[in-house]
Amino acid sequence: MKRPGDSREEQRGPTRVGFVSLGCSKNLVDSEVMLGHLDRAGCTLVTDPAEADVIVVNTCAFVESAREESIQAILEAARFKETGRLRRLVVAGCLVQRSAKDLAKSLPEVDAFVGLDDLHLVSAAAGLEEPDAASSGGRPVLPAGRSTFLYDHQSPRRRATAPWTAFLKIAEGCDHTCSFCAIPSFRGEFRSRRLGSILREAGDLASSGVRELNLIAQDSSHFGRDLGIEDGLARLLHGLDEVEGLRWVRLHYLYPNTITPSLIDAMASLPRVAKYVDMPLQHAHPDTLRRMRRGGGARSHHELLDRFRSAIPDVALRTTLIVGFPGETDEEFDTLLRFVEEERFQHLGVFPYSHEEGTSAGTLADDVAPEVKEERRSRLMEAQQRIAREHGAGMIGRVVEVLVEGAHPETEHLLAGRMSTQARDVDGGILINEGTAAPGEFVRVEITDVAGYDLVGRVLA
Repeated sequence: MKRPGDSREEQRGPTRVGFVSLGCSKNLVDSEVMLGHLDRAGCTLVTDPAEADVIVVNTCAFVESAREESIQAILEAARFKETGRLRRLVVAGCLVQRSAKDLAKSLPEVDAFVGLDDLHLVSAAAGLEEPDAASSGGRPVLPAGRSTFLYDHQSPRRRATAPWTAFLKIAEGCDHTCSFCAIPSFRGEFRSRRLGSILREAGDLASSGVRELNLIAQDSSHFGRDLGIEDGLARLLHGLDEVEGLRWVRLHYLYPNTITPSLIDAMASLPRVAKYVDMPLQHAHPDTLRRMRRGGGARSHHELLDRFRSAIPDVALRTTLIVGFPGETDEEFDTLLRFVEEERFQHLGVFPYSHEEGTSAGTLADDVAPEVKEERRSRLMEAQQRIAREHGAGMIGRVVEVLVEGAHPETEHLLAGRMSTQARDVDGGILINEGTAAPGEFVRVEITDVAGYDLVGRVLA
């Protein structure tokens, strides 16, 4: 059946699709899978929304600020129906999975909604394919609830990262019941990909030029347990360490309660595995962690981090923390601040608590004032800035391997790069002010100075 604009499309060539991806790296992989389906449908991707016939917005629903950003992006895209050539707007992802019916009522500008279990329907939703039963009816609203989809190596995928780096999602969903988090309510139960599927995809990525592989999941260290695989993540790392072409394999989102000695041993012994631990601890006071349904405290955190440091002397530790959780007292925050000062993380993220409906913490009184949350966040980050400067000063004179990513976005007089212990977008980087190298090249760099969270260096011959 002909749709409005079909004759114009035939005159203009392939349908032009603009794509907006919001949220975390796990969401980015979903976007890449949808881009793969759009590729198969023969569309042309454009970066200027004014030139798009169709815009797809992949949304985030983690916290209120992320939902607000998603709604704003949808409304901004919808304006191109009046000012550009846009004739179809598709909204996908976590916000659809969490709140599809509410979105359908409040956003008449949207032509189709695609949930997490239906990424393969994005081409039909965009009008590039004949719709099937699940996406017919003019303005499809796909069912919400807990997702069950899990992509694999056979899923089409068009990567949106630089050619030398990629994210590889090893699992989906989460079985933890953290009181502040709504993700399991729409991302679903934890489900691991098959080991062979991951290794196959990793091999394909390496063959295409990927040298840096970032493993992601909601709880990466839980990998394989649902499949009955003992020490699944350690086994996976051993397999990935044998993939020819890979240079760095970096782990993200480890969970303190699912760390095993075999995992630590694998990270310490395997040459391709980055000496980098990304483990969101959220807090350090046992009472706060109990209310968060996390367990543990500063003492157990210290013991676990010491195990990593003992096994991997040059390990870089990254964590994220929440301040202002319901009931957080001055004493509880002081414990957290003292913990940060004692542990001296290389990388740290701090977020004020966001009250979320549908979570068990959402039933508690949000009794820490916004200005107190921000003051506590600032105190932690001030401490971390001092620690980062001291870490950086200790690096001066050392020679390190750096992956060059090209000209610095703020000045053509600097090159930007990263060590294996620096993840893109969330950690500091290397500013190269002497010497040249091509994007994607690994070079030896001597560290000469510190600039905030970044290090400064020169390329060695």
